[in-house]
Amino acid sequence: MNKINIITQREKEILDLLIRGQSNQRIAKNLAISIHTVKAHIESIYRKFGVHNKVQAAIYAVYYKIVDINDF
Repeated sequence: MNKINIITQREKEILDLLIRGQSNQRIAKNLAISIHTVKAHIESIYRKFGVHNKVQAAIYAVYYKIVDINDF
């Protein structure tokens, strides 16, 4: 399975903001969703990547080219 396809488009949006250092509250505000929804998406990303924190998620996303570090 192509690693880039393991997360949804919304999860990718949240991951991009997470990697940019935005807080869960800021992500919720930027995407006009609840903080609970943000947390649910982040937990889903962690589960799909098999990681336990934001740093690990960021490393995984860069390593598997789910995000392009040149965009940051």
